[in-house]
Amino acid sequence: KMTMQKLVEAMGLSTKTVYKYFTDKEDLLQQCLLIHYSELAQQFAVLEKETSSPVIAICKIWHEAVELDFGSTHLFYHDLNYYFPQLQDSIINKVFTRNPVVLKNLIEKGMQEKYFRSELAPGIVIEVMGLLYTTITRTDKFKKIRLPESVIVQNTIDIYLRGLCTEKGLKELNHYYSSILK
Repeated sequence: KMTMQKLVEAMGLSTKTVYKYFTDKEDLLQQCLLIHYSELAQQFAVLEKETSSPVIAICKIWHEAVELDFGSTHLFYHDLNYYFPQLQDSIINKVFTRNPVVLKNLIEKGMQEKYFRSELAPGIVIEVMGLLYTTITRTDKFKKIRLPESVIVQNTIDIYLRGLCTEKGLKELNHYYSSILK
């Protein structure tokens, strides 16, 4: 329901100024999403470097992503997922293809360091992660259950992550979860 007129009024600009730089509302949204997801990719890359355990880094990335979709900006993400899913997907693919593939690096590192099971195929693991995330954030599959998103994440994403882990990885996850629940 947002119009360019409402946008420019809130920013104290004229519509002529906005149309000088953007062809329409979707073009403006595309540029904003490009900045947003580029910053998110940078945050994920920092997590990859600063977190000693690849299991914990993946866990944090997943939880931060879900928090974005269901946190204080949930209406924005809901509308984005509902009205512009193809635009969002194209920006995500563009940004995360340009930047280092953080999840793939973390999975491979986790396999080398024996946090993850050795028989995993990182490409398939990443694909399933994306499917789980998309199912949780973009479909109504879990709405009929009427549970908080945190419970849905615990029963999908967290269980999937545990299934990827070796005993070493499970110990790391259990320690992490117990430290954040205190």
